[in-house]
Amino acid sequence: MLATSITDQASASSLWTTSLIGLVIYVIVVVALWRVFSKAGWPGILAIIPIVNMFILVKIAGYSAWLGLLYFVPIANLVLAIIVAIKVGERFGKGGAFSFFLLFLFPFIGYLILGFGEASYTKRA
Repeated sequence: MLATSITDQASASSLWTTSLIGLVIYVIVVVALWRVFSKAGWPGILAIIPIVNMFILVKIAGYSAWLGLLYFVPIANLVLAIIVAIKVGERFGKGGAFSFFLLFLFPFIGYLILGFGEASYTKRA
């Protein structure tokens, strides 16, 4: 006899909903990063690969890709993510507040603005 409780059904439903929302946000970020990478002169398809896109963002920020290894160190990854977000924002002519709030805290919005907006990429001098 198959007996499922209402809590099991609600739990499965919330799991599907959360997974679907996560997938939608991932697709939005990939599309936005594709455009950002293209503007910066990198192949946009690299945005699909999760670890690779992290290293490319470090390169776009003007740092060595070796610095991207700090993303795997627990506390250093937060500091590096903030620094990379601010530097990527600078490369696209945006300020620190824009970079912190829209590239670090809400990247699915910030990278859409960079990718599809009027911002243009300037290489590190």
